[in-house]
Amino acid sequence: MRLSSIIINIINLDFYSKKRRWKIFLLLLAVVIGIGSFVYTNWLVKNMAREERKNVELWAEATQKLASYDINSNQDITFLVDIINRNTSIPIIIADSLDQIGDTRNISFTEDNKAKVLARELQKMKKENEAITISVSKTKHQYLYYSDSLLLENLKYYPVIQFAVILLFILVAYLAFNSSRNAEQNQVWVGMSKETAHQLGTPISSLMAWVELLKMQNIDNKLIQEFEKDTERLQKITERFSKIGSVPELIRQDVGETIRSSVEYLKTRSSGKVKFMLDFDQEKRYEVPLNSSLFSWVIENLCKNAIDAMNNSGTIQVSISEKVDQVFIEVSDTGKGIAKAYFKTVFQPGFTTKKRGWGLGLSLAKRIVENYHKGKIFLKQSEINKGTTFRIILNKG
Repeated sequence: MRLSSIIINIINLDFYSKKRRWKIFLLLLAVVIGIGSFVYTNWLVKNMAREERKNVELWAEATQKLASYDINSNQDITFLVDIINRNTSIPIIIADSLDQIGDTRNISFTEDNKAKVLARELQKMKKENEAITISVSKTKHQYLYYSDSLLLENLKYYPVIQFAVILLFILVAYLAFNSSRNAEQNQVWVGMSKETAHQLGTPISSLMAWVELLKMQNIDNKLIQEFEKDTERLQKITERFSKIGSVPELIRQDVGETIRSSVEYLKTRSSGKVKFMLDFDQEKRYEVPLNSSLFSWVIENLCKNAIDAMNNSGTIQVSISEKVDQVFIEVSDTGKGIAKAYFKTVFQPGFTTKKRGWGLGLSLAKRIVENYHKGKIFLKQSEINKGTTFRIILNKG
């Protein structure tokens, strides 16, 4: 099986688009469930509120009849007393037109704070529900005020709590899904890298043998030297792939030297219309913990992307600056630029503006910088038809 077929079978470049669809699905599901729950609970609250209103009106009617009850009559008032005693949940206050409180039900207070609590509850009840008039006599009236029961009050907040729980559940599910996908992606990277290194091993050995054979022939030595350089290059690439998935050794060394070496290699294999500029002090050492083999891969990927963006004609500038504990590396080009809509997706596997290619270069660069060197890489700025700048931040310590 060809190497390209193996990698294509391993990596699903549509992974991130599916991931985005999954996020949208989860969000829409949460919204639909939340809205459905809110509508149903709101309907339930209104029905319960109507039922409580009926119960309070019945309670008021029973109170009115008891107030006009003639103790000399033989009328059975057991039913009326039962209606009044049955209310154990709805807070009630009976007051006159001057807000002088006569009777209360289901309101907690002590003798010390009775007046304050009842006055506060009365004002609250006036705002919540319309008062029910109790006619004690033709000229004397009292007013029954009430507020919603504790059950009804809690039910009003139920949709909000339920919606929060749903969001929390979806968040946990998403994090678990994302963690699983990340682990799967890591396995893909490692598997791809090891397989690539393995596949390159045999042809490199053959090339080395051919180079030795050419040395015995009457062939231009410069040509043989170029063959040797490219063979060594393939060996370096194989070494890079073999290190993916394992913890690379970081050695304090000059990142400027690694950049110079990478740029020199690219110069000899790029169009003469591509101009490379190194904007940093060539005599100064910018030492950071570094795996030179892997980090040169980052610089080469950024530069190769820049060359493609410029259609093999333009300027690439690599600059270095530093602070007390950090080194900043910027790679700028004069290419076609990247639209703002793609700023957050340029490092995702599969992203590419080219007709050919797998779109793995920037994703690999991000992995090398952030996972292996504990640094940061991001798209600093880009403007259509003017160019793009990527920034890398490495810690000195």
